[in-house]
Amino acid sequence: MSAVIHLQALGLTEYEARAYTALLALGRAVPARVARQAGIPRPKIYETLERLEGRGLSAKVGQNPLEYAPLSAREYLARSRRSFDDRLAALDRDLSRLAPDPAPEAVYHLNGDAAIRSLAEDLILNARRVVYMAGAAELADKLERLTPRGVGLHRADLANLPDIAAPGQIAFLLARDHEAAMVGHFILEGGVGEAHGVHTHNPVIVHLIEGYIQLAGLQKSRTSA
Repeated sequence: MSAVIHLQALGLTEYEARAYTALLALGRAVPARVARQAGIPRPKIYETLERLEGRGLSAKVGQNPLEYAPLSAREYLARSRRSFDDRLAALDRDLSRLAPDPAPEAVYHLNGDAAIRSLAEDLILNARRVVYMAGAAELADKLERLTPRGVGLHRADLANLPDIAAPGQIAFLLARDHEAAMVGHFILEGGVGEAHGVHTHNPVIVHLIEGYIQLAGLQKSRTSA
């Protein structure tokens, strides 16, 4: 059951996750019935339910017979979300102390298809104002769907401009919020080598990439006119 897997990812044990989902399905029940519903050995069900109670996920609702009922799943999700956000904020503070932001003049190399695609998605998902992208239509289509609502998107193809990739390769350019940019070269089917590229916050390079993409758009408009 997918809910059990997701609950385990949030920190519950497998038995706790199965017992909680069983309680949600039953509403309230004696431990033996929860054990049957969840597929948990009966000797384990009492300690499992007690741990759920300690987590604020279940409560005793009777003593004779002893019954348990699930507490709100929405409240648990809200607590988990707050806890996760707090951990992310703490991690952000700790990491900022360990390492400064990348130097704006630095240029970082990307090696491999997965590295290029992963960085492209990160740049798109973190966009706040505007995105420029061109080339590699399959990747551009996916990134266009991921572009956050309200972010301006300027997209072009590179058909009417000089090639910026070697034979057997296809280029992809992306710039975000006038702050970050990347260039990737993918290997066409049957081509030799590995996909590669660069990523930078250098304002000069970012501006050049934005300008190149804008030029590609203008060239397409003139060709269509």
